[in-house]
Amino acid sequence: MILTIYIIILIYFILGGAGFYLIGRKKSRDQAREILVKYITYFFIIHVLFFSIIFNTAFFHYLAILIILTGFAEIFLLFRRSDFRRKYFFFVFLFLFLVFSAGFYRFSQMEKGILLFTFLVLSIFDAFSQISGQLMGRRKIFPAVSPGKTYEGFIGGALIAVASSLLLRGLIETQIFNTLILAAGIVIFAFAGDMATSLYKRKYNVKDFSNLLPGHGGFLDRFDSLVAGGAFIAWLSGGYFEKILF
Repeated sequence: MILTIYIIILIYFILGGAGFYLIGRKKSRDQAREILVKYITYFFIIHVLFFSIIFNTAFFHYLAILIILTGFAEIFLLFRRSDFRRKYFFFVFLFLFLVFSAGFYRFSQMEKGILLFTFLVLSIFDAFSQISGQLMGRRKIFPAVSPGKTYEGFIGGALIAVASSLLLRGLIETQIFNTLILAAGIVIFAFAGDMATSLYKRKYNVKDFSNLLPGHGGFLDRFDSLVAGGAFIAWLSGGYFEKILF
């Protein structure tokens, strides 16, 4: 099963690489180079997270702690660079990030199958929403918050991610309808997490949190959807919903 999953990942990377190549052809040389760097960095990140789950989920748990702590650091450092402006907004956002981080921390301790399922659905959505948006995006969702997010990108990424969840259903061994519901919920929370961090950056008039990850808007920018999507699954994992969906 794991070998099959990894082959699926490689196929998606090839398709994604073709998509980014088509995007890069329409860009300047510097922009095309930036897209390539982003693609290579993303390839590395996906493999680190994937194999941390495969070999020993404890590794993923430690990575989750690193993601949370680095996220808090980027949030605070951006607040400090602004000379501590918008204090009320900062503390509200910090509280929300704390709530989602607690859920994500709990998620990082769950069993391997649900970790892989969630992580892969998130990754597919994230990658193909960018590709769909770059190739077909016309109508912006929230231009004042995230100018690059379009309806076409969101719909394209969501459809591919939810459909792909059927290929990953063996990881969680639940009914088809439940698989689709879980995947749709992951996508919605991932998008919400992405938009929340974009809003935070816009409030402080910056494009990126940091330059820790080449081609990406900072460490938190790369993992915001994983934190939110993981928290969603953790919150579902107890009581009534667990009995129905898992």
